[in-house]
Amino acid sequence: MAQPPDQRSEHDAALLIVDMINDLDFAGGERLRPKAEAAAARIAALRDDADAAGVATIYVNDNFGHWHSERSRIVDHCARSDSAGRALIDRLRPRDDDYFVIKPQFSGFYATNLPVLLPQLGVTRLILTGVAADICVLFTAADAHMREYDLWVPADTVASEDDARTGWALETMRHSMCAETRATGELRLRDWLG
Repeated sequence: MAQPPDQRSEHDAALLIVDMINDLDFAGGERLRPKAEAAAARIAALRDDADAAGVATIYVNDNFGHWHSERSRIVDHCARSDSAGRALIDRLRPRDDDYFVIKPQFSGFYATNLPVLLPQLGVTRLILTGVAADICVLFTAADAHMREYDLWVPADTVASEDDARTGWALETMRHSMCAETRATGELRLRDWLG
């Protein structure tokens, strides 16, 4: 079935931003904070490139155990003045045209509408970014790989509490999920799209 033009991506790719709308209010959040903030700067630049290329941006975000939550409540909760993750929201606040998928577990595909949304947008390739590289990004990549999506997980756009775990996750995605993992400084979006 053909989709209305406003629902289809100009490219067969989408940028997924995983769990970056985050208050970092958990054990290990302070260790993750500087790494997540560094990744956020790279993700923001990549999001600008995606906008210029006509690539859809999809936030895939945890519900933090708040089962009545929705997009604005999650953003407001994480942007409050005492939130350790406020800088992430300042840098990466979702825009009106961005998609926002709320996930209850590690994978962005588990019990969400992502498996329905991506075909509606004509997407066959995913750029995965966010936190934590060794948990939610990894699980989302595994589910995407099983669904035969081509993957790019730029190494400078993901973070974990521990750099060794991030390296392990990137290696796993590269070798077991056929993901491209070169950083945005080594591979430009337009070249990956080409």
